[in-house]
Amino acid sequence: MITVKKEGIILEKTHFEFENEGVLNPAAIKEGDHVHLFYRAVQNGNYSSIGYCMMDGPLTIGERWEKPILFPEFDYESHGVEDARIVKIDDLYYLTYTAYDGKDARGALATSKDMRHFQKQGLIVPPFTYAEFNSLCESAERVDKKYYRNNEFYNRKADPDENIMLWDKNVIFFPRRINDNLVFLHRIRPGIQIVSVKNLKELTRDFWTNYCFHLDEHIIMDPVYEHESSYIGGGCPPIETEHGWLLIYHGAEEVNNGIVYSACAAALLDLNNPAKVIARLPYALFSPEYVWEKRGDVNNVVFPTGTALFGDTLYIYYGAADSRIACASLSFSALLKELINNTLKDEK
Repeated sequence: MITVKKEGIILEKTHFEFENEGVLNPAAIKEGDHVHLFYRAVQNGNYSSIGYCMMDGPLTIGERWEKPILFPEFDYESHGVEDARIVKIDDLYYLTYTAYDGKDARGALATSKDMRHFQKQGLIVPPFTYAEFNSLCESAERVDKKYYRNNEFYNRKADPDENIMLWDKNVIFFPRRINDNLVFLHRIRPGIQIVSVKNLKELTRDFWTNYCFHLDEHIIMDPVYEHESSYIGGGCPPIETEHGWLLIYHGAEEVNNGIVYSACAAALLDLNNPAKVIARLPYALFSPEYVWEKRGDVNNVVFPTGTALFGDTLYIYYGAADSRIACASLSFSALLKELINNTLKDEK
């Protein structure tokens, strides 16, 4: 087992209107001795924007903006821009987020040269309704039915016309091109899928039609263990190591009093073929244990979304009970050693 230290709460809501309800789920990127956080800020009425702060070192706030750095501008994000992740590829920052219009929640992208001014690139996930997605999966006859027919998330009785769009969240880019391709993870419940393209312009409706028809070929991980038995989703951007891409994700387990979200040190993914899972821990990295993780806008949630490595210490930034931002730390080398000891016998 890995020893994890809970560093505690590092960011809470303020009196500013854009974050007077809560702060959570921060994107994180380290440059020099600073960590830049792009966090979800929620105002009364459950409208979300992205706030910004810069940390001096891993835990000390050095600068915090009094207004959001990203906010809703278009119909597809009219109710919120949520749960950002960020990486730098070549000389461009890729910030992905969930665009929410009050009904549909789908992955979107914004890019920047300086982390101050972002240009929104729009939605980058399948442009299908649930009904269209279900039809594609049924036609393929290869996709596990848990992805469509037996999941009420895909069959809402409150949607008689079946016009709710496919919820596709947790879009996370790898921090460099792999075999000259842009590669990203995304989440159609209950597993994690992968996309690899030369150029984002390839993400057309025809591309996604073929992709969803062959969805089974793009699923890299499904829930396996008890602590993630309901569904899993990408957490922090993958970290490149000599042993593979380290992926920290979240797992959800349904218990008697609701859903418990845990942080999982998922896996090592092959460096050249990240669709191949090399290793995976059979237990949660950490779970809700303190009051500030167990009680909030959504109870029993630790939701990892960003990391920063200082020496051999890996800091994991996460949303706690959907109300505040906290941090946990651990030995990076010990984590890699533990993963290597859990190499999968039947690699994909």
